[in-house]
Amino acid sequence: MTRTWFAQDLETAALFWRILRRDGVTLGFTTHDADLWFDGVLHRASPGMVPSSIRKCAGFEADSAEVQGALTHDSISDADLAQGRFDGAGVRIGLVDWETREATLLYTGTIGTIVEDNGGFQAELVSRKSELGRDTIPRTSPTCRAAFAGPGCNLNPRRFEHEVTLLALDALANTVRLAGAPDPTLCLGGSLRWLDGPHVGKTMGIVAADDTEGFMLDTPLDPAIPPGTRARVREGCDRTIGTCAERFANAVNFQGEPFLPGNDLLIRYPSTS
Repeated sequence: MTRTWFAQDLETAALFWRILRRDGVTLGFTTHDADLWFDGVLHRASPGMVPSSIRKCAGFEADSAEVQGALTHDSISDADLAQGRFDGAGVRIGLVDWETREATLLYTGTIGTIVEDNGGFQAELVSRKSELGRDTIPRTSPTCRAAFAGPGCNLNPRRFEHEVTLLALDALANTVRLAGAPDPTLCLGGSLRWLDGPHVGKTMGIVAADDTEGFMLDTPLDPAIPPGTRARVREGCDRTIGTCAERFANAVNFQGEPFLPGNDLLIRYPSTS
């Protein structure tokens, strides 16, 4: 039987919210004055974080909500916000009975824009309904639209991942030199995921790579990363049909139209030759 909340004069109800970061970390908070454990997640008492009103509708327009709070809890720091650890994180907001641990979800979405101000923050939440506005029909493209070793590409990502350790770091050039890394030419356009250190769990894109300078990353590096820090490098792909066929023997799964005439064909002048 579904519970009817706030049907009594006195309720043992509190708000809770969970943040599911993309690096695999899940954080739970509640407005109750004590920590609550339910659904396999410890929800820390954090009265300084307050969700605003949640607007839900029966139509297709996106539901709206915001959450704001102070940077007082160890789980949410200005450094983590600046590094983008909360960008695109999943959010679950709901009610929980702090006596019986019965809970119900009120809102599901992701974190959008985050604004910091005077030791606090305000996060805009993007409803799951916003996904209904995406164009589900793929556009034609000469390059592959699938993520490398992801759905559609269908290659096993473990074949192209390498455990490495940090040898040296140049914070000014934002480059790293790695022990155990594959040929740098294979890693251009790939990614590096940190397994230890201050960036643990964070994935960075590889924008340049060579034997002398090492790997240039697309995210600012913490100069305090010590040598020996472990990471995982995934090779890259330039998304062309030639690479897909010759390097990976995977042309059958190529998600593009490499031989489709482009718009320039429509504006060419006729030629007598």
